[in-house]
Amino acid sequence: MPLKILGLNHNTAPVEIREQVVYAESEAGRALRALLTLDGVDEAMVMSTCNRTEFYLEADDHGLAQAGEWLRKDQNMDPATAASLFTLDGDEAIVHLFRVACGLESMILGEPQILGQLKDAYRLAEKNSAIGKSLGRVFRHTFSVAKKVRTDTRIGASPVSVAYAAVNLANQFFSGFSQHTALVIGAGQTIRLVAQHLHSKGIGRLFVANRNISRAKDLASEFSGFALPLSELEGTLPEADILISSTASPDPIVTVKDMQAAIRARKRRPVFAVDIAVPRDLEPEIGDLDDVYLYSVDDLDKVIVEGQGNRAAAAQDAERILQDETRRYLEIERGMRIAPLITALREQGDALRQDVLAQARRRLRQGADSQEVVEYATAALMKKMLHAPSVRLREAGEDADDAFIATARTLFDLNNNDED
Repeated sequence: MPLKILGLNHNTAPVEIREQVVYAESEAGRALRALLTLDGVDEAMVMSTCNRTEFYLEADDHGLAQAGEWLRKDQNMDPATAASLFTLDGDEAIVHLFRVACGLESMILGEPQILGQLKDAYRLAEKNSAIGKSLGRVFRHTFSVAKKVRTDTRIGASPVSVAYAAVNLANQFFSGFSQHTALVIGAGQTIRLVAQHLHSKGIGRLFVANRNISRAKDLASEFSGFALPLSELEGTLPEADILISSTASPDPIVTVKDMQAAIRARKRRPVFAVDIAVPRDLEPEIGDLDDVYLYSVDDLDKVIVEGQGNRAAAAQDAERILQDETRRYLEIERGMRIAPLITALREQGDALRQDVLAQARRRLRQGADSQEVVEYATAALMKKMLHAPSVRLREAGEDADDAFIATARTLFDLNNNDED
């Protein structure tokens, strides 16, 4: 069964829809186990990030339909959300997966995090025994292709990422960071990159808030910042000129009420806020407040960041590599699919040969002339091997099945043997 993909991403759905279809790590494991119980689904993997929730399936058409129905029910999708789902099959699915792994389907072209996220999703699927030979083979090749693209092109040469775009936009807003304070919420890879870029641009003060205070301390110490638990967020929020959040929380971390209180304490000093999380960490209505400039993850693709032009040029080289690698992989896959048929054909031929050989040996033991036995054996073998094809060809002739007849001519190399 060819690879099938089900899901939605930033190309098919805005953030307000994507945040309705998110699977944190614990939920992803549950989803994988549920999918494997569906008829027609043999293997599964799910990747859920701020930009996409996509299921990669080894399934037949019925299994794909079952998976779509399960997803709509599992997420209690309304019609608008369900309409944002897409499916891909066969060659199109392979091309899409390769492009995702190489960053060519990312909101910010060539962003480096996607390959790591894909590998994390693969490990989670392995942990839940959802990966078998087929998806294993697909993803091993996918990771190899992504490595080749990163090595042989400059698509990853400039530090462009969602985190970099957020900090770059903040830098444009304030024209310098040395006199300003940033509060980042979360402690994952995205926030670590945010903290790294803020630090490199000389942020005056950096606060790191996280539910797990030990992780917040580790991150804060790396970039000369201060750590705090989420329970103390209310007291620190008024200090933040820059607020950037990316957690896996299913509920908002900062509410309109929280921000209203912070604005009063700040006495009309503006706040630049970026919500990278999906589902969103900052209530969207915060953007309606005076003196708050709120950007979502979808707004970042409108930001012109340095290096993007270089990546666009490198993407052309990446596309050429992908075309070659896709063609090579599909040839391997098609060869593997036909291999069992070739093996079965050879085994059938050998069984017929062994049967005729046994009969020939009996004739020799009974004193038959060796020349006569050779004539018998070759005629008998030819008759046995051509019996089934002859029957099928007669049936095709009776049914006027010209396509089958043409295929048989090609299969048996008879196109040049027509009678004059």
